[in-house]
Amino acid sequence: MIHKSTIDAVFDAARIEEVIGDFVQLKKAGSNFKGLSPFSEEKTPSFMVSPVKQIWKDFSSGKGGNAVAFLMEHEHFTYPEAIKYLAKKYNIEVEETKQTDEQKQQADERESMYLVSEFANTFFKNSLHKTEQGKAIGLTYFKERGFTEETIQAFSLGYSPDVWDAFTTEAIKKGYQLEFLEKTGLTIVKEEKQFDRFKGRVMFPIQSMSGRVLGFGGRILTNEKKAAKYLNSPESDIYHKSKVLYGIYHAKQAIAKNDNCYLVEGYTDVIQFYQTGVKNVVSSSGTALTPDQIRLVSRLTKNITVLFDSDAAGMRASIRGIDLILEQGMNVKVCSFPEGEDPDSFAKQNTLEELTSYLEENVQDFISFKASLLQKEASNDPIKKAEMIRDMITSVSKIPDVIKREIYIRECSKIMDISEDVLFDTLAQIRNDHTKDQRKQQKTAQKKSFEVVKTEVKKAPEVNRQYELERKIIEILLLYGKKEEEFEDLILKENEEGELVHELEQYTAKVFEKIYLDLQEDEIEFTNNDFKTLYTILIEQLNQEEDFRLENFINHIDPEIASEITSILMTEDKHSLSRWHDKEIHVKLKENNVSAYVHDVILNLRGVLIAQKIEELKQSIMTSENNEDNHETLQDISDYLLLRKILSEKLNRVV
Repeated sequence: MIHKSTIDAVFDAARIEEVIGDFVQLKKAGSNFKGLSPFSEEKTPSFMVSPVKQIWKDFSSGKGGNAVAFLMEHEHFTYPEAIKYLAKKYNIEVEETKQTDEQKQQADERESMYLVSEFANTFFKNSLHKTEQGKAIGLTYFKERGFTEETIQAFSLGYSPDVWDAFTTEAIKKGYQLEFLEKTGLTIVKEEKQFDRFKGRVMFPIQSMSGRVLGFGGRILTNEKKAAKYLNSPESDIYHKSKVLYGIYHAKQAIAKNDNCYLVEGYTDVIQFYQTGVKNVVSSSGTALTPDQIRLVSRLTKNITVLFDSDAAGMRASIRGIDLILEQGMNVKVCSFPEGEDPDSFAKQNTLEELTSYLEENVQDFISFKASLLQKEASNDPIKKAEMIRDMITSVSKIPDVIKREIYIRECSKIMDISEDVLFDTLAQIRNDHTKDQRKQQKTAQKKSFEVVKTEVKKAPEVNRQYELERKIIEILLLYGKKEEEFEDLILKENEEGELVHELEQYTAKVFEKIYLDLQEDEIEFTNNDFKTLYTILIEQLNQEEDFRLENFINHIDPEIASEITSILMTEDKHSLSRWHDKEIHVKLKENNVSAYVHDVILNLRGVLIAQKIEELKQSIMTSENNEDNHETLQDISDYLLLRKILSEKLNRVV
């Protein structure tokens, strides 16, 4: 268990915009920040971060909370892990009591796999630095690659002993279950035998954006023909190759800062670039680039520069990935290295100044690069040239932005010496063919769904006014509970003639006191259980704490309730995502007239409850068999109708 003093220190130090900024590219939006949702695919921002309230809200998925909640959602951390991550980020010493054996056993399966991976990482590092075999083979290899001790430590490089079960035996000895050693792919189990997957290899841990070890890449150092040169961890519950980029943990801040990401092919390319000083670099680790990997980068920047090896095969493979990057709405540039060089070797032989200078001078727009590459292949063959042009226009057709497509078509026209009209016609044809294919697929999918399920037209769900009004009361208490306001009420008083008339009464009160007394007077109880719990806690804390701070309240409340609070608090901030002000549509802010807003909500809630009571009384008359017993009920209905009329007058007065 982590001590409360540590948790308090973490929450005091953590700035939500800094924590989330490590994973999502945020842009200023008034007093808030906005960005693309890290939980769903989208082209326009629906993710909002409030530094003032220290909360975030993702309007596309409905998720929200504080900094810890973000780490738990995004990185699948447990609560203690999220606290430890933040403590490390802000250099806070963690005080905690040791876990018992029983607590360790209670860790869920996914968490057990993370623990096994972390242990493996430590084991491989120790093997590299503290064993004779590790030093002689593994460390020598890394030093020959030109890696410094500092770089080896930074990337947690290691060595798996050339013994069939060295790691597995040690892990079981330390209490790790064979089940999770197998599920992470670290151990291969066959019948009653088990042995290490990465035997005799130098190890590259593959980390998530937050630094968690998800899997490993291992390179063999012998010349065994049957063994693969590089071997990766198999797919598991914590490691999905298509969703991970090697080096993203080390590169994320540099990518956001430079607003560009260099994409290379292998582990050593990333490490060598990083060591030279170019840190905004990641690798797809030898696998084909995927949409998920591109979206991972898009959270930090919209710009990708693909770095090619000089060999033709490498270039051709990378060219295929460019179309995928364009399809995701990213900006792509490319750069190739001199013949016989790759990113690793070139970075190793050059200083930071020489490397950055080369990248700046040799980087090309993707269309120019693709044209020059294809022209070499087409030579003077007109048929190949026609295919080449169509190939280039196919790439342009992937770009979602219309303006960018047109600019690239004009550029392509100049390079290929062919009329723009022909290219635009070709573009239209390709896009039309693509649209037809999509429609055909949709129709097929719809046909299948009709065969399986008989669809029914559903009515839009009715708005639950009582729920919405209870929600607004919680919102008011959270935002303005301690605020002193001038309130005015229309009070029914008897005049000199004995008639009941409305008289305006003004008084000063704190918002939470006004709400509490009004609800008490009418004996109003919340119907939503979450709101009922929240209301009780809020009234108690607002009454007891002189210095009520919203961020402290959110940080120390149950995560599920905290999520509901975030949803309530960030609803109004959603307007800034739509940039209504830019369209000359000005959203009225509640804080401009809190007292009127409080009156409005409470009176409307009374109105809803009165309407419900009238309906109940009407139903009781309709079901009653004895009309003589209905006299009192009819009088009650008359009284409630009069009360509703008075409420309407009050609402008109306030609004």
